[in-house]
Amino acid sequence: MQDLPPLSRDHHDAFRRGLVDWFRDVRRDLPWRQTKDPYHIWLSEVILQQTRVDQGLPYYERFVSRFPTVEALADASIDDVLKSWEGLGYYARARNLHRAARVVMEEHGGYLPNSRETLLNLPGVGPYTASAVASIAFGKPHAVVDGNVLRVFSRVFGIALGRKSTRLKKIVQKLADELIPESDASDFNEGLMELGATTCKPRSPECFRCPLASICVAKETNSQDMYPAATDARPVPHYDIAVGIVRKDDHILLQRRPDDGLLGGLWEFPGGKVEPDETWEEACRREVYEETGLDVDVGDLVGEVKHAYSHFRITMRAYVCRVAGGTLHDDDTPREWASRSALDDYAFPRANLHIIELLKPGA
Repeated sequence: MQDLPPLSRDHHDAFRRGLVDWFRDVRRDLPWRQTKDPYHIWLSEVILQQTRVDQGLPYYERFVSRFPTVEALADASIDDVLKSWEGLGYYARARNLHRAARVVMEEHGGYLPNSRETLLNLPGVGPYTASAVASIAFGKPHAVVDGNVLRVFSRVFGIALGRKSTRLKKIVQKLADELIPESDASDFNEGLMELGATTCKPRSPECFRCPLASICVAKETNSQDMYPAATDARPVPHYDIAVGIVRKDDHILLQRRPDDGLLGGLWEFPGGKVEPDETWEEACRREVYEETGLDVDVGDLVGEVKHAYSHFRITMRAYVCRVAGGTLHDDDTPREWASRSALDDYAFPRANLHIIELLKPGA
């Protein structure tokens, strides 16, 4: 582990007081900062994982309106929860929220635990979320470390390690644990996240607004872009996906993805990857048969959608399909024939939502 000089009491105080005072002066007026309801704070932390505030805010407001309490969330069906989450991505977050709400009702009397250790036992709650909820909702001095916090500490202390380095995370966690004040844990943690999100940005940081500029190694050496150190980007895989809009009268065949996989619990049109020796239409026919047991005649192209996930990209083409034979598989995969007007009742991955737009009357 990279050695760092011991921090003096003055350095401790300058970091803590500068950060906390700055946050109290400039913090954004966000709804989860207007409450100490642990459920709402927990929900905001889960939504803001992998999601910018401007993207997550309408989802938070919609979710709180639909499920205002832990009990309401626990009582809801997973389909309702996923529909409210539709378009936000990383759907395991929604599934784990739902499971955790039921655990809170069954094992904790409907009250979110106030200790980090107990929070860690809830489905989907890792060290970051447990520390954030414990500090922001309950005032416990547990330091949080996310990408924004890594960048702030890397620059302030001149830690020349890659942004994905486990050593960097260990160093920053140790420093944050030393610096977090007993009495201002919530403002300290939120201040770090706010600073990284609004001021100490990855590109073009606004050092003139930073409360830590006077003690920042990167600012002093004009080397902000060097921290954290860049890592070599791996090529992003790309897949061609052919899906079938399988029709029966005015209904369309949908199937539900397994709960424990990518986009788990969401509904989709049957289909899959185009093999190197196949045409799009051939892949559509084969995939529909393999997934559903139906032989189909592949007709007109409905449209093409390009979409990027976190670790890969796809080009999806959807084709109108007519059933020519076969029988639907009698297996554990939920399938339904949905009317076009009922499609809005189902939770779909974003790429499928774009296809649905092309299916709407007049499109």
